Amino acid sequence: MRIIIVGCGKVGSALAEQLSAEGHDLILIDLSERRLTELTNMLDLTSVTGSGTSYHVLEEAGVRETDLLIAVTTHDEINLLSCLIASKAAGCHTIARVRDPEYVSEIGFIRDELGLSMVINPEMSTARVVSRLIRFPSAIGVSTFAKGRIELLDIRIPEGSRLNGMAVCEVNPLLRTNALLCMVRRQGQTFIPKGDFMLQADDDITVIVPPSEQGEFFRQIGVPNDHIRSAMLIGGGKISYFLAKMLLDAGISVKIIENRFERCEALSEMLPGATIIHGDGTDRDLLEEEGLANCEAFCALTGMDEENILLALHAGRHSKAKLFTKVNRVNFEEVITSLPIGTVIRPKQTTAELIGQYTRAMQNSMGSNVETLHQLGGGAEALEFRVAAHDLTGVPLQDMPIRPDVLLCCINRKGRRIIPRGHDVLREGDTVIVVSTRRGMNDLQDIFHAERTEEAAP
Repeated sequence: MRIIIVGCGKVGSALAEQLSAEGHDLILIDLSERRLTELTNMLDLTSVTGSGTSYHVLEEAGVRETDLLIAVTTHDEINLLSCLIASKAAGCHTIARVRDPEYVSEIGFIRDELGLSMVINPEMSTARVVSRLIRFPSAIGVSTFAKGRIELLDIRIPEGSRLNGMAVCEVNPLLRTNALLCMVRRQGQTFIPKGDFMLQADDDITVIVPPSEQGEFFRQIGVPNDHIRSAMLIGGGKISYFLAKMLLDAGISVKIIENRFERCEALSEMLPGATIIHGDGTDRDLLEEEGLANCEAFCALTGMDEENILLALHAGRHSKAKLFTKVNRVNFEEVITSLPIGTVIRPKQTTAELIGQYTRAMQNSMGSNVETLHQLGGGAEALEFRVAAHDLTGVPLQDMPIRPDVLLCCINRKGRRIIPRGHDVLREGDTVIVVSTRRGMNDLQDIFHAERTEEAAP
C-alpha cells in the first residue's frame, strides 16, 4: 500500500519504521532535510522536503496515487489542513493526529466535516490505556476486543504462586476455571504454549478469563486484586488531564503534582474534582507530605524519561502503589523493562498501534477485516478478525491447518464469548481473536499454513 507520512518527529519516525517493516511503499514529508536523510538511510523509503500543507509538495510526493496520508506533525492545524488538501486533491484515506484537549469534544464534527478517515489523540488514547489498567489492578496489561466485551489480561506470575511449576494443561483442572492461557514471555523469549509447557515464577502470561471468574482466578494464583481508590499523578500535561478526568468519572480520587503555577491554575479550573498541588514532583519531602505511602496508583508522567524512571523506583520503595511510568525513548528497552517500575507507558506506541490497525483493515484481501490490533510485546500481536464467508466456515477447528505460531483464543458470536475447543466452528459474521508471534498478518487466511491457502485459492 502507498502511504505518505507528513511529519518525521518521534511518532512519524516510529510509524515509518513499523510500516516499512510491513512492506508498505512509504513517502515521507518534513521540513527538516536532516531528519529525512536519517530515515532514508535507515529504511527503504523515499522523501520530499517541504510542508505537508503545500499542494505542490503533496503533488511531488505522488498524493494522487496514494492510498493513505498520515499527518503527525507537532501542530494540529497543519495535520488537519494536510489531510483536507490530500482528501480534496486525491480522495485518499487520511489520518490526523490532534492533541489539543479543546478539540476533543469536536473530534467527531472535525472528522466528518473534513472527510477524515481517522482522528487520533495520542494523549487521550494513552490515558485510556492507563485508566483501564488502574481499573484492573491485578493486570500489568489489558487488551480489549469485541467493543470491550473481551479482555486479554497480562499477568506476572509471583513467587510462591500455584502456577509456578504447573503445566498449562493442568491450570483449568487444578484451579477449576475456564481460563485460556494464550502466551508466555520469559527472559526475552515469547511462546505460544502447548499443554506440556511448564510455567515459572516471573513469567509474563497473557490469559482470557471470564469476568465472573476473574476475582477467584487471581486469588488462586496469588495475584492481589484489590480495587484502587486513589491515584497520584506526577506531571500536569495532557495525559494527566485526560487520565484524571477518566479516573474521577470512575469514582477514584486523584491528586496531581505539577511545578508550573499557570498549569496548576488551568488544571484546577478544568478538573474541579481533583486535588492540584503546585510543587516539584521529585521533592521526596513533598511526596511524603502528600501521602505517597498510602496512594494506591502512582503515575510518573513528566516530560523526562529519566525523571519518570527515578520517581517510579522511589515510589516502589516507599509505597505499595501500582506503578505507571511514561517512557518515550526505546533505545534501552531491555534495560527499562527489567527495572521494577511497573507498567511502562509509551504514547507513540499507542498511536502506532491505532494507525497499524487501520492500515491492516485497508489491506484485507478477502473481507476478513482486522477489527482490532494490539502489540503484546516480545514481537507478538493480538488481532481481532471479522469472519467472512469462505470455504473454512463450518469446519471444526481441529481439522483446520492452523499455523503452530498462532493461537485462535476466542470467538465472539453476536456478543457471546466462546473459548474455542477442537469441535467448535467459525461462522460468517463472527469475530475471532488470534494471538501470534508472527508479525504482519493482514487477513484471517494468514493464520493457516501456506499449503492450505494455496489449495483454497480459486
